[in-house]
Parts: sequence; structure tokens; C-alpha cells
Amino acid sequence: LLRGGRVIDPGKGIDDELDVVIEDGKIAAVGRDLDGQETFDCKGLLVVPGLIDLHIHGYQYATPLGSDVDHYCLGRGVTTAVDAGSAGASTLPGLRKYVMERCSTRLLAFLNIALHGLASAGCSGRGHGGELDSLNQVSADCCIESILSNRDVVVGVKVRLTDDVADSGKNELEAYRRALHAAHTAGVPLMTHHSMSSIPVSADSSDVLSCPGSLASGDIYTHCFHAYPTTIVNEHSRVIDPGVWRARQRGVLFDIGHGMGAFSWTVAEICAKSDFWPDTISSDLHVESEEGPAYDLPTVMSKMFHIGMPLNEVVRSVTATPASG
Repeated sequence: LLRGGRVIDPGKGIDDELDVVIEDGKIAAVGRDLDGQETFDCKGLLVVPGLIDLHIHGYQYATPLGSDVDHYCLGRGVTTAVDAGSAGASTLPGLRKYVMERCSTRLLAFLNIALHGLASAGCSGRGHGGELDSLNQVSADCCIESILSNRDVVVGVKVRLTDDVADSGKNELEAYRRALHAAHTAGVPLMTHHSMSSIPVSADSSDVLSCPGSLASGDIYTHCFHAYPTTIVNEHSRVIDPGVWRARQRGVLFDIGHGMGAFSWTVAEICAKSDFWPDTISSDLHVESEEGPAYDLPTVMSKMFHIGMPLNEVVRSVTATPASG
């Protein structure tokens, strides 16, 4: 029995001091004056549904960025996590067998449009090359086939749009086209990492691909508060790009994806003043962010609460919203 905590469950419209009964690892009852064999006093504490981290890297030992999922997720209140592109169609079987089937955290995946995923790629922006350097490894058909064969664990497609992981930008546009095609053909969302990119944030014509300008309802723009070139905030006017507002109106979701260097307090504060809050909060947990600056999902949630995001919306962004995708 969890007694007297502030229970917040935006998906069910609950925000009240209540008791929660847990039986056999599942929520058995929520209400007042409930009984249980073992009681924990939760007065002054928040009691929320299991957290969902929409963007982590958990392909440990097989990729440069892979973290220990159970230690940094389940141990910090995250019951479901989504690996954001560590595996592609060729390497998904290993992620499934050696991580998903062995960890206690429920782990799902966005499938990288590159066949090998991030098998030898670390953080972008360092001039070391990356997964899109050769287009012969970017296959929409293989991606679609893998999604259809792994519907139980693959929830979307991932592409990193950064010039230095795509042969100095030469392959970005075509990789983006193939990722859009794969996601929309398979009927799943596309998650885009878009920073230091040759692809603009918005364009005057729909014939010109942009990001998030060319994304559709349900697609996800991660690292939304980064301050690198192609940020959502105009570097001169310091206002949010009009194309970003149009994307939100279309139903594009904006995700924090904190990571090592993808969260800017300046961008976050500008967006906060415009009441532009992320739809989802995620950690982008990996070996270069797990011991700071991201640490874990609750830490990233706390940052958003600190700059003024309403508490119920903070909780919604890591429970009801990602669960509805």
C-alpha cells in the first residue's frame, strides 16, 4: 500500500492525495482509506505511473553509445524505454535477443534507416563520419520489411540529419527521403535528429524538404531545444521559426532528447516564454550522458519543471503522451 501520496495520472485525469494498492506487481486499486499488508507512507511525495523514456541508447557493448538499460532506466522509475536508432534492419536481431529479451525494463525501438544503425557511430557533430556516409547502407525496403516482421518491438524509424554523419551533408537529403518513405509506408512515426544539418528547418515550398517542415502528424522531432545550427529558434530574432509552429499545428511531436549536448537553457527559456513546451520529455541516455549532464529521465523532467513547465504536463509528457503513440 502506498498511502497518502499525490497521485498524478494525466491520462486518467487524476491529481489528488490518494492511496494505491499494488498486488502481484500490478496496480490493484486507487482510492481513499485503502488497506494493504505492507504500507509505505508517501505523504509529500509524487506517485505517478511508470515513466516512459522515448529516446535512449541501450544496445550495450555492441554500439559505442549503449547504456545499461536496467540500471539507468528501471532503477530510476522508467518502466518502458525506446532505443532511438541504435539498431538498423541488419542489427536489430542482436538488440532483440541480447538486450530486449534479457532486461527487466520493457525496451522498444525506433529502427535506424541505416542497415547497421549506430554499430560504429558515436555522438554526431565531431567530424568522424557516421551511419549515412554510404547510401548503399540506407535501404527503405529493408527497413520496411524489418518493421513488418517485428511489429511487437519496433515502434518507428529513426534518422540522424547531421552533415558530418552523411558524407559532409551529401547524403542527408536522400537519406531523409528514404526514412520518410519507410516510416509512412510502414505506418509508423519517423523520429528525426536534426542539428548542424544541410536541411533547413522550414521552406517556402512544400516541394523542398525541411525538418520539421516535411514531417507529418505523429512524427517526432527530437533534440528540440538544442542550440546548434538548424535550431528551432532563429539565431538573429531569437524567436521560434514559424515553420515549427505550423508543424505543431499539423500534429508533429517535439521531444527533448537531452543527451550530452542537445539541451540549451537559452533555447529552453525562449521557448518557455512562448509557452512552447515539449510534447515528450526524454533523456537521450547513453554512455556520454548517463553520468551527466542528463543522468536519467527524472533529472531531465526536473529541468523542465524548473523553467516553468506545469507539473501535470511534465508527468503527461513521460506517461500518457508517449503511451498514446
